[in-house]
Amino acid sequence: MTNSLDRIFIKDLLVRGIVGIKPDERANRQDILINVTLWADARKAGVSDAIEDAVNYRTAAKAMIAHVESAAPQLVEKLAADLVRICFETDPRIEAVELTVEKPGAVRFSRSVGLTIYRTRAEVMGAAPSRE
Repeated sequence: MTNSLDRIFIKDLLVRGIVGIKPDERANRQDILINVTLWADARKAGVSDAIEDAVNYRTAAKAMIAHVESAAPQLVEKLAADLVRICFETDPRIEAVELTVEKPGAVRFSRSVGLTIYRTRAEVMGAAPSRE
């Protein structure tokens, strides 16, 4: 499905929030690094040069930042799933999302640990992909 779609990406979005199960992780905000790829058809925007024809990646980024700053999940898996759903909610033209959540410095001697998930609109939102 994604072979015919374009990839819009947000790279190295660094947000401070609460995620983890240890007491210090629950009490202290930590760096959370997010990378996301949104699959959507950008052809119409490429022809029209009109913002209303484009997926607004700024809207998605702002919604993800707000969630990380206000939510406090225990698991990175939960945070990633929440952020994918938020991406789909920002624009019906997004048909698939690949998202990586990392906790820099969470494991001694490693630069980062994290999780990457890939989800389609149909499996997250329970609806067929939009074909606008």
